[in-house]
Amino acid sequence: MSHTAHIPSHRKPRQSASKTALRAGVAGGVLSTIAVAGAAGPAQAEPVTQTIEMPTITAGLSTSVAASAQATQAVALDLEIQAQEDAAAETAAKAAKKAKAEAVRKAEAKKKAEAAAKAKAEAAERASRSAERTTLSAASDSSSSSSSSSSSSATGSAASVIAFAQSQIGDAYVSGGTGPNSWDCSGLVQAAFGSVGIDLPRVSQSQSTAGTQVSLDNLQPGDILYWGGAGSAYHVGIYVGGGEFVGAQNSSTGVVQKSLDYDPPSGAVRVL
Repeated sequence: MSHTAHIPSHRKPRQSASKTALRAGVAGGVLSTIAVAGAAGPAQAEPVTQTIEMPTITAGLSTSVAASAQATQAVALDLEIQAQEDAAAETAAKAAKKAKAEAVRKAEAKKKAEAAAKAKAEAAERASRSAERTTLSAASDSSSSSSSSSSSSATGSAASVIAFAQSQIGDAYVSGGTGPNSWDCSGLVQAAFGSVGIDLPRVSQSQSTAGTQVSLDNLQPGDILYWGGAGSAYHVGIYVGGGEFVGAQNSSTGVVQKSLDYDPPSGAVRVL
């Protein structure tokens, strides 16, 4: 190959001027369009390509509001019920306190009335005993004037024993009583003889053997009468003369003066 031979060029062939002008016009139109769009919209704003639909919250909000209203109403109802219960409890407490005070007042009034009634009854009983003793004393005086074997024939210690026993007529009978206003049979006999300085045993069994045994046909005022066996007697009294005796008989009669026929004794003992 000769040095003058044609060597092909590797550069691209030049385009024609017409094509170049066409391409420049297209590019300029595109750039103009972009510039106009940028001027019409906000700076740096991205183009809106789709519409976003906001979620609906109306139904959920309504449910929450309704639930809150119901809870508030429930709390208010509970508070109202509690207030009513508290008021009822306070009213009941006041009523109970008032009822208790009234019951205490009535109990105190009843107690006072019973005490007054008891005092009145005791006063009436004392007055009755006094009247009965006066009557019995008059009867005894009358009997003494008409019978030589009556208590008026008693002298010395026997008369004093009888006088003591007769002064207790009308007093109550109480088991174990030793006076001064209530007696049992042996308590009265012991006190009557004690008034003249004679110390007798306390119980009827021992009193029935405290002296000399005497026949019921040979009684003297001041003798001790007993019912039952000597040493096992269950009742005693004091012979006052004129066929009569004084004794604390029982809870129904108390201390009385009766005829021997009223309750015939089993035997007698003489200590004076």
